[in-house]
Amino acid sequence: MTTFRVLGMTCGHCVGFVTEELGTIPGVESVTVDLPTGTVSLVSDRPVDAAAIRTAVETAGYEMAE
Repeated sequence: MTTFRVLGMTCGHCVGFVTEELGTIPGVESVTVDLPTGTVSLVSDRPVDAAAIRTAVETAGYEMAE
């Protein structure tokens, strides 16, 4: 499992956008978002490149916390 924070999510639609984009990464099996904390966890069947995660989050319109 990989866990990180995403900045700027404020509603269920935000969660949906982030979840959808992260779900397009090869190997990602599930995405769980805790909106109040901005914490995102993804489960994958293989290692996921951090750059791919960052690109998916940015494509959804948000940014990862450093």
